[in-house]
Amino acid sequence: MNIKKIHHVAYRCRDAKETVEFYRDVLNMDLVLAIAEDQVPSTKAPDPYMHVFLDAGQGNVLAFFEIPNSPPMGRDENTPEWVQHIAFEIGDMDDLLAAKEQIEAAGVDVIGPTDHHIFKSIYFFDPNGHRLE
Repeated sequence: MNIKKIHHVAYRCRDAKETVEFYRDVLNMDLVLAIAEDQVPSTKAPDPYMHVFLDAGQGNVLAFFEIPNSPPMGRDENTPEWVQHIAFEIGDMDDLLAAKEQIEAAGVDVIGPTDHHIFKSIYFFDPNGHRLE
């Protein structure tokens, strides 16, 4: 097997429309595809869902599932909320500070910049509670 790259990663979301709007308006990601199904293609289980795919740049795709008939979203209570996160790469420090300003202008609380010695980061949460770096 010769894996070329990760095609996409998928996370659960509370509301697909709100999620697409956040990633489009705050992080400038374009919607690539939205799929609505009444059953899971791989299992044939009857479980309606909305699956959205966003262009995360340079061939990277970030996807989300809205699954309205499942119990409400939760998180792994045994793992601190700062551990699991999605990290995006942008340009230099000026780009990072501009991104922070843009995200804060959208009403999102941002932590940082944080110096990790080999790179600097900012941290914030999407509308679903997913931590972003």
